[in-house]
Amino acid sequence: MKDMTNLDNFEVGYDIPAKPGMDEADIQTPSLILDLDALERNIKKMGDYAKAHGMRHRVHGKMHKSVDVAKLQEKIGGAVGVCCQKVSEAEVFVRGGIKDILVSNQVRDPAKIDRLASLPKLGSRIIVCVDDLDNVADLSGAAVDHETQLEVFIEIDCGAGRCGVTTTPAVIEIAKAVEAADNLKFSGIQAYQGAMQHLDSYEARKEKLDTAIAMVKDAVEGLKAEGIECDLVSGGGTGSYYFESNSGVYNELQCGSYAFMDADYGRILDKDGNRIDRGEWENAFFILTSVMSHAKTDKAIVDAGLKAQSVDSGLPVVFGRDDVEYIKCSDEHGVVMDPNGVLKVNDKLKLVPGHCDPTANVHDWYVGVRDGKVETVWPVSARGRAY
Repeated sequence: MKDMTNLDNFEVGYDIPAKPGMDEADIQTPSLILDLDALERNIKKMGDYAKAHGMRHRVHGKMHKSVDVAKLQEKIGGAVGVCCQKVSEAEVFVRGGIKDILVSNQVRDPAKIDRLASLPKLGSRIIVCVDDLDNVADLSGAAVDHETQLEVFIEIDCGAGRCGVTTTPAVIEIAKAVEAADNLKFSGIQAYQGAMQHLDSYEARKEKLDTAIAMVKDAVEGLKAEGIECDLVSGGGTGSYYFESNSGVYNELQCGSYAFMDADYGRILDKDGNRIDRGEWENAFFILTSVMSHAKTDKAIVDAGLKAQSVDSGLPVVFGRDDVEYIKCSDEHGVVMDPNGVLKVNDKLKLVPGHCDPTANVHDWYVGVRDGKVETVWPVSARGRAY
């Protein structure tokens, strides 16, 4: 396997879409490009916000699956670490030098628990979510075997309807079990309301978060009444971080998509009724695609189809233009309506994908661009780490 940090032996067009120093116009397509100026502004803006509100920011690694992006978020955004969804993702970030990692999910398979319990040996703080008493004994046993410590967040289902307990007594019961278990430490609560992040209306999102915040406050007060300290209350996404940070109970954010932005998030509205991709955050993440056919006078065919993106949240949007529209796709083709015939073969377009997370996961590389030149090429470090 080639060393992903040394690009000298990689061939452009076979191994890799570009190399530093190349003109942006010469990047092979379809590929992922990052506008480094916009990315850095987004990261710094969220970092400044978190600091001003006394919040820790644990960035969501499942969005970009990149050690390099995570390190940039730590360097210029003050991020305290990452959260991710799978043990294999966590391993990538640990091995890449990230020192504070939350697996914001349940880990139940014995082999995965064993791998998780070994990770603190590599020098990282490891936290995992629990919503079932039976999981406590399994985590404890593995940590004892490896002579490590695992920290535990108890997950509250605060509206997403997926994982998590729904009552304060259940939170207290599991917290007591964790505190009594060998090699485990109760460190707080996971309360991420994922189901409301993409609701267009600011008021609709606020209504959902008001319910979630009330549940979390009740749980924290219940724990305190039992003499159990809750160091961290973690949650908050790109569509809700302002609610959690002003709640008086959350002290850690888990925002991810803010750094890249995608078409689906871009459509949601802020408190003034403005789209959040038109002032609050900038588009920094694109699929670069080329026109490969214009045999039909009103349609251009580009090389970014289904295999270059995820369309679970809708089709991509052509960035910076309203004279052409991406209207459908098949495996390797995208159809762009071009009613005025303004596009030519080999013209390039930047597409804002509907959903950044799964789109990143189908590519091997990010091409970082500044002032029309390729400045950096980063591997999508945890691509395919789904186990």
